[in-house]
Amino acid sequence: MTAAPLLSLTDAATATATAALAPGRAPARARIQAAPRHPATVSLRCHRARPLTAAAATGDSPSSAAFHGECFVVGDNIDTDQIIPAEHLTLVPSKPDEYRKLGSFAFVGLPAAAYPIPFVAPGEESSRYAVIIGGANFGCGSSREHAPVALGAAGARAVVAEGYARIFFRNSVATGEVYPLELADSGASKECKTGDVVTVDLDNSVLINHTSGKQYKLKPIGDAGPVIEAGGIFAYARKTGMIASKSA
Repeated sequence: MTAAPLLSLTDAATATATAALAPGRAPARARIQAAPRHPATVSLRCHRARPLTAAAATGDSPSSAAFHGECFVVGDNIDTDQIIPAEHLTLVPSKPDEYRKLGSFAFVGLPAAAYPIPFVAPGEESSRYAVIIGGANFGCGSSREHAPVALGAAGARAVVAEGYARIFFRNSVATGEVYPLELADSGASKECKTGDVVTVDLDNSVLINHTSGKQYKLKPIGDAGPVIEAGGIFAYARKTGMIASKSA
């Protein structure tokens, strides 16, 4: 997706989408309702069933606005080439097999010496980690929508970081792949460990580390929340009647 298709929305849709895509400027978020994700309406997205979270796998029922499972922890300045190297950008996410393959390459650019545990195990297409915890300036580097798409394709539901490169935040919302949540408290990326069991509670804006017993306050996701839940900017615009649905 490029900037041009976004400008093809109606003026009302564009104004709403711009507000939702601006980190730190959105008002308090309405509750995100639990709903199955819909077929793709954006060329760079191919929805599929997500892997079970830890709560679902054990028979518990997580709330409609919470994600539960193991976390994968990275440091500061994780760039898009580490998230998904350029040689994999030829994969087309609207094709289900290539979408899954894209997920298998998520975080393959991380240096093995610093990250001996891979985000996606060798030979697998999806990750066991539902939540990614990062430091400052997450998603910096070149602009590529494949970065949040790769994380979502691997099964991640949310990224919790101390700060984001603006373009990664916008691409996460526009594609609807992952929730880019910002920490109000610092220290999570240094205190949490890969494999810790965590819950991201969107309603209460908190990250709970069940392994360590610590909690970290999150900044509210605001108007971006409903856009992500709808499946991205075009799905949200159709859902809210800002642009005509394909069936109309």
